[in-house]
Amino acid sequence: MADVKKIATRASYGEALVELGAEHDDFVVLDADLAAATQTGKFKAAYPDRFFDAGIAEENMMGIAAGIATTGRVAFASTFAMFAAGRAFEQVRNSIGYPHLNVKIGATHAGISVGEDGATHQCCEDVALMRTIPGMTVIVPSDDVEAKAAVRAAYEMDGPVYMRFGRLAVPVFNDEETYEFEIGRGVKLREGSDVTIVACGLMVQAALEAADTLADRGIDAEVINIHTIKPLDEDIIVESAKKTGRVVTCEEHSIIGGLGDAVLAALAEKHPVPVKKVGVMDTFGESGPAVDLLHKYGLDAEGVTAAVEAFMA
Repeated sequence: MADVKKIATRASYGEALVELGAEHDDFVVLDADLAAATQTGKFKAAYPDRFFDAGIAEENMMGIAAGIATTGRVAFASTFAMFAAGRAFEQVRNSIGYPHLNVKIGATHAGISVGEDGATHQCCEDVALMRTIPGMTVIVPSDDVEAKAAVRAAYEMDGPVYMRFGRLAVPVFNDEETYEFEIGRGVKLREGSDVTIVACGLMVQAALEAADTLADRGIDAEVINIHTIKPLDEDIIVESAKKTGRVVTCEEHSIIGGLGDAVLAALAEKHPVPVKKVGVMDTFGESGPAVDLLHKYGLDAEGVTAAVEAFMA
């Protein structure tokens, strides 16, 4: 994998905003004193008159974004996932979600891969929180190409969107020339007949690598990328489950309330099959190098492979 280009999706977020800024002048970007980390500093440098730093006041930033959205503009509100979904949940719910305003939340530094920042900043509950807000679209892109496409799609749709980006540089596996992104539509990346692996975010690459290993061991795994957790593409999941009879979900998020539970709910209603959830168990993270932490918590290709083998056994 050394020769594969790796880009953090937070960097993709910043670049996508600059690209959009050259095409449209009806949106603004807000940040909470983290422009260097969230990469919105790129937009600030290009369009300083459309960038607003709210300081370390995330709740206030969400209120400002909501106010701007009432004027007909689109507002991108940016900060770490822990602060966007956690600290500012009430403001996101009541000021953005309830009136269904055109605010797009760019939440970076999500999950265990935040690394050395430790448990307080490793938000593994944000997808669960955002899924509960009526009308909120939740997107977890898997690589640079998908992240940029997600930002554009979020801008073009009407209503609130929560986009989850990572700190860690991850492999770029989608082809920019051929990739098509559609909110609410999953992508089948690999055909299989024995088990379905449904993944999001950086776990998509882990699932693909695991599928290669599993194939060598006699297990034919189908891999589906669910970049949009809400609305969920239930059809692609049910169709695959009918073929394979078993489903494994993979996410860099708590196994409670995230992709796994969304898939479980859909299958329980439409086509019950055995399901195994791979993710952060009911625990907090810890400080350490991102790659080491992902391995320790079973959130890498080796962990996915082991989980699928145990499940099949």
